[in-house]
Amino acid sequence: MRVVPAGDLALSVEFTEEISVETNTRVRALEYLLQQKGVPGIVETVPGYRALLVYYDPSVIGYEPLSETLLGLAAQTDATVLPPPRHVAIPCCYEDPELGFDLAGAAERLGLPPAEVVRAHTAFEHLVYFIGFVPGLPYMDSPERLTIKRLDTPRTKTPPGSVSIGGAQCCIYPVDSPGGFWVLGRTPLKLYDPAAAEPVLLRAGDRVRFRAIDRTEFDRIAAAVEARTYRAAIS
Repeated sequence: MRVVPAGDLALSVEFTEEISVETNTRVRALEYLLQQKGVPGIVETVPGYRALLVYYDPSVIGYEPLSETLLGLAAQTDATVLPPPRHVAIPCCYEDPELGFDLAGAAERLGLPPAEVVRAHTAFEHLVYFIGFVPGLPYMDSPERLTIKRLDTPRTKTPPGSVSIGGAQCCIYPVDSPGGFWVLGRTPLKLYDPAAAEPVLLRAGDRVRFRAIDRTEFDRIAAAVEARTYRAAIS
């Protein structure tokens, strides 16, 4: 575990070199402890797979005292009990090839029937490690049997709502953006809505399950989302 500078207004608390649920839990625990302690001078915290980026105001707290504070709190993360996670149900249409345009190709690469890929994907509870790349994009784990090499040639545009897998990861593209993951389906929910009271739907530490829907239900939910009458199932 170490603290390293990240420019002149931030530092990074790095736990290990590995990516694991245990390491990420410690990252989120450190962020939680900082929120609970109310350490003066901290402006923002950004969790990642294995590190926490901490922005600070050097006119309030210096690098050395902040580093000592962070290392002291980081040493407590093994014993820290985090609040219960939120459980989020994400509706996803896999069956329409217009929406899940990589499902057949991914299934062939994995050596599985498309229906089995969908079953494996919907049966798994995904952990949101962190939000990054573009606003609202969740980096999540994925079933081991769906581990797949990323696309040989990344696409220049991936439609918003695309539910995708690549490597040992799962993500949902919140905006039209480049991407190298295999698109299995699409959700009608908005992962990023700057006009909403909470612009980003998911948070680090959330547990996500996907619910398979048909195109008719997809269109119905999409219309409700646009009318702002739909509420995501979060418990």
